[in-house]
This record gives sequence, C-alpha cells and structure tokens, in this order.
Amino acid sequence: MLTNIGIPGLILVLVIALIIFGPSKLPEIGRAFGSTLKEFKSATSDLMSGNDQEKTTSADEGQRLKAVEKDKQQTGS
Repeated sequence: MLTNIGIPGLILVLVIALIIFGPSKLPEIGRAFGSTLKEFKSATSDLMSGNDQEKTTSADEGQRLKAVEKDKQQTGS
C-alpha cells in the first residue's frame, strides 16, 4: 500500500502536515514518532528473544523430564 505513494505523494503529505501542525510542532511530532517507533522495535525484539529463551527452556525441561523418567525406570520405582 505504501509503495504506491511515490515522491509527489510524499511531498503532498508533508505539505499538508506542515499546514495542519505548523513549523513549530512538526519537529516535536517527528521526535515523538521516532521514539514510539524505537520503543516498538525494542519491545518486538524483546518478545522475539523471550520466545527463543522459552523454546530453549522448554527443551531443557523436556530433557530433564526424560532423565527423571529414565532414572525411575532404572530404579524400579
């Protein structure tokens, strides 16, 4: 969807934003948008790394469970 905008469309959007918000508010809005995007990226990377850790933890727990079951079988409990 955004690939169809092109340079003229982007310039038009920026001009409309300049008219609506004014030159003093535009840098503030840009900073707020940038910080929001940065937070979003860090949150998604945290979720992805947490998901990887969860997979590793569940695999470790599965190995421990198998070891406990094997010990039980060997001892006859």
